Amino acid sequence: MLLSELLDFSDYEIVLGNDEKEVDSLVYDFRKAGPGSVFVAIVGAKSDGHAFLSQVLSAGTRIVVVEREEDAFNSIKDAGVNEEEVTIIKVKNTRAALACLSAAFFGHPANELKTIGITGTKGKTTTTYMVKSILENSGIKTGLIGTIETIIGNKKIPSVNTTPESYVVQQYFREMVDAGIKCVVMEVSSQALKLQRVDGFTFDYGIFTNLSPDHIGPAEHENFEEYLQCKSLLFKQCKLGIFNMDDPHFNEITEGHTCEMQTYGFNENADLRACDVNLFNEGGSLGVKYKLSGALNMDVKIDIPGKFSVYNSLTAISICEHFGVSKEDITKSLQDIHVRGRVQMVKISDKFSVMVDYAHNAMSLESLLSTLREYKPKRLVCLFGCGGNRSRDRRFEMGEISSKMADLTIVTSDNPRFEKPEDIIADIVTGVERGGGEYVTIIDRKEAIEYAIKNALPGDVIVVAGKGHEDYQEIEGVKHHMDDVELCLGAKELL
Repeated sequence: MLLSELLDFSDYEIVLGNDEKEVDSLVYDFRKAGPGSVFVAIVGAKSDGHAFLSQVLSAGTRIVVVEREEDAFNSIKDAGVNEEEVTIIKVKNTRAALACLSAAFFGHPANELKTIGITGTKGKTTTTYMVKSILENSGIKTGLIGTIETIIGNKKIPSVNTTPESYVVQQYFREMVDAGIKCVVMEVSSQALKLQRVDGFTFDYGIFTNLSPDHIGPAEHENFEEYLQCKSLLFKQCKLGIFNMDDPHFNEITEGHTCEMQTYGFNENADLRACDVNLFNEGGSLGVKYKLSGALNMDVKIDIPGKFSVYNSLTAISICEHFGVSKEDITKSLQDIHVRGRVQMVKISDKFSVMVDYAHNAMSLESLLSTLREYKPKRLVCLFGCGGNRSRDRRFEMGEISSKMADLTIVTSDNPRFEKPEDIIADIVTGVERGGGEYVTIIDRKEAIEYAIKNALPGDVIVVAGKGHEDYQEIEGVKHHMDDVELCLGAKELL
């Protein structure tokens, strides 16, 4: 294709050369650049693509997209390239440019899909799977992009980021269209919005689940205000916004929105409302039932515990209602939902309950344990570890919370990485002892899970926390296969 066809946006200036050149590939990794490439010099937290311009030109690339034209001119000299062969395109923001260029390179596939973007601190992953399940069961082929994986038909691609780089997003969209998929539901992280990974198209539906302090630090967001502001960007880039009206930050998130609005929650003014919530424990399975009113009137039952499951399902129903899905399909799909590693019930016995969850920080663990306390278990048993080469404060905090909220804490190994498991466990135990609760330490995670299940009492709820969907344990830079669900099912043989 011609470069002029790629430049399907207005915010650029050709400072050298022309746009009548053939383009074979679009790259933002200098190692993939070559003849026929357009190289986009992305400015990142750890590296700057402008630093590799001379290498890109030496590799045969003759079209570069930059924020600093002087770097490009200097690189032409450094690479010893004839200036007349090079095209320099200057933009204000190369990340925004990459998104627009990628959309054009892949033929604007979002125009051929119904696009659903879900943002919020919690609930994104579970909700995307709920939406996919409901739509698929009603006959609408649906793709998924999220924290765990990308799903394109029968193809599953493990995820590196919650939301991939814009080029990859558009590449996946094109694959989905070519596979006959009509809709895509994706998690949209605050980082993705900040780094413009979802620029270049407009979402049909943008969804807000909830907001609480998270991802705040030098490599992510400077403060909570920036975090909130980034989340709110989605609602200036979608046609219809669907919002959790109960969230205390509802007014701030919706400020300045340019989309139509719809709401859900327990609030009597919400368009879709939940009431009469009942928790149930049936044969080792924990779940929730409630009545839905407003835009739809129906009874809902979900085999996933907690009030947050009500919110997740309200989100999914609010979306799927716009696709004309029947109440029967919604009801059936929600009862069959199982999200890998997210409050995932593992059937071991009718006498006690076992759950695997990704809770890996103090806030998420406290939320999970307080939810499970509402089911009034005989004992609440919490098994977890903490990752190595990460904040020690997290270890103390998680240990103390588990000790205060669980009847028994089983401290074990997570991903020790380049630390000794014993040292990590010792830090966790420091926190556990502050809480004053009963605990045991078992370094080997498999043995720890076996201990929890072999010693379970009728009515117990056992939480295996921290790793969730991960199917490995990282030790000294090597990932060894380890899956908490598999370990739980294996321990079943010991009963």
